[in-house]
Amino acid sequence: MLENYLPILIFIGVGLAVGTIAITLGYFVSPHHPDDEKGSPYECGFEAFENTRIKFDVRYYLVAILFIIFDLEIAFLFPWAVVLDKIGMVGFIAMFVFLSILVIGFIYEWKKGALEWE
Repeated sequence: MLENYLPILIFIGVGLAVGTIAITLGYFVSPHHPDDEKGSPYECGFEAFENTRIKFDVRYYLVAILFIIFDLEIAFLFPWAVVLDKIGMVGFIAMFVFLSILVIGFIYEWKKGALEWE
């Protein structure tokens, strides 16, 4: 049973070791020149115009959510396309229903004007 998990544990161990070595090496090799400008929230060379806690327009969040939804759609389509010959018509119908729901949601957002930017 342990031999099934051993490659995963080795992979996690190597990943942690590489990450720790990179951070430690970067800390000791990089130059340290503390400055008030570097410690400020904005390192652009001038003071901020307004308060940093301003409200964003809701449409910004709608576009972000739409991007995430359609990005996840693609993440589901690739594995589905690989195993389509094994899952048969049931898998095809399930993906058709999934994509239909997403298309209906996209049309709804389009008709409501969520994609219009003023």
